[in-house]
Amino acid sequence: MKGVILAGGTGTRLYPLTKVTNKHLLPVGKEPMIFNPIRQLLSAGIREILVVTGKDHMGEIVRLLGSGSDFDCNFTFRVQEKAGGIADALALAKVFANDDRIVVILGDNILTHSIRKYVDVFKKQPVGAKVLLKRVGDPERFGVAALDERNKMIMQIEEKPENPKSDYAVIGVYMYDHQVFEVIQNIKPSERGELEITSVNNWFVEHASMTYDIIEGEWTDAGTFESLMYANQMLFSINNTIQKGDE
Repeated sequence: MKGVILAGGTGTRLYPLTKVTNKHLLPVGKEPMIFNPIRQLLSAGIREILVVTGKDHMGEIVRLLGSGSDFDCNFTFRVQEKAGGIADALALAKVFANDDRIVVILGDNILTHSIRKYVDVFKKQPVGAKVLLKRVGDPERFGVAALDERNKMIMQIEEKPENPKSDYAVIGVYMYDHQVFEVIQNIKPSERGELEITSVNNWFVEHASMTYDIIEGEWTDAGTFESLMYANQMLFSINNTIQKGDE
């Protein structure tokens, strides 16, 4: 298994904090934001990690992370030249993945509890993909999963639906087998001209190979001032450590 952290984007919702730096370098608790997804991958036993970011702040991210020796892992870096969507950024991981399975985390997703047990379950899954879910009070703000709870499969993922079919949000942690890169090659851009990760995920749904797990602990994406403040509260309360959770 290899890890991919997608840390591009301009962070416009956090302007002016992001005027001179990448949002994933902003402090959350006692560390830069990007440290949390790194620690999540490490907690799952993943030591080969690709970081994809934009060209404006690549130098700052490389200076911060270095080779990975401080984390006892190996970092690889790729540049997304222009904003083309999450799936477009993920496509840059094809050579790095080299047919291995991957765990993908969006760099502004902050979790308190380790994803290890979900990764371990995915390793045993014959083919396909897995997404992690969290029950939320405002599902219309997120990609929402309609669930087949008996078979623990996803029936559909809708992006920001007016009438959500559940209150389970798809958080920014995805797991894929080698098929994902072929899927990305064949999806079409959305109306906003980007390759959407929801289109990728729904391909696996349509092929009955998308499973899910509901996470323990707290989660937020730290992409707005309000969620950034909440992320700080979450991680200060646990001193930026990753909680093991129930086995």
